[in-house]
Amino acid sequence: MSAELRARLVELFRWIDPGPGASHLVSDVSGWWRDPDVLAALGPALVAPFRAARPTVVVSPAVTGFLLGPLAATALGVGFVAAHKPGDGRLPAGPLTWAQSPPDFRGRQVDLAVRDRHLGPGDRVLVVDDWVATAAQVRALYDICTTLGAEALGTCAVVVDCAPALSAELRISGLLTSADL
Repeated sequence: MSAELRARLVELFRWIDPGPGASHLVSDVSGWWRDPDVLAALGPALVAPFRAARPTVVVSPAVTGFLLGPLAATALGVGFVAAHKPGDGRLPAGPLTWAQSPPDFRGRQVDLAVRDRHLGPGDRVLVVDDWVATAAQVRALYDICTTLGAEALGTCAVVVDCAPALSAELRISGLLTSADL
């Protein structure tokens, strides 16, 4: 990643105090989406560590992943598969493969689903997301890949906040950590 992209990601990020009763600050990454130079650079920067592994498809969870996933897929010249969550609105029609994540940083278990017809044996999957804190959703997406006969190559995220041993185990690469922000 270029020093310029790194500086812009940090500059455009904000921590927001949601107000009384909140237990933690909330990340605001919306500045990243507003900057056309950041958008143009994110896909290539995210996929750089995995380019040699030759992914055949990018899978990303709702909702922010629906923006980052296509940027990464375009940078690789491959397709994109959306991973849906039941709480994010209408689910796609047709057969879906589901997995439930282990508890995330808020203690929630997240259900994720991928359309069966878009992922299968022979696919080499790169998972892409904006932030990985516990890797709970990463594990669920890897489970879906395994169920459908695809190979999960690894995960790239803009911010990686999980322990280095977990990043190594799950092959997670990031552009920043929360300490950078």
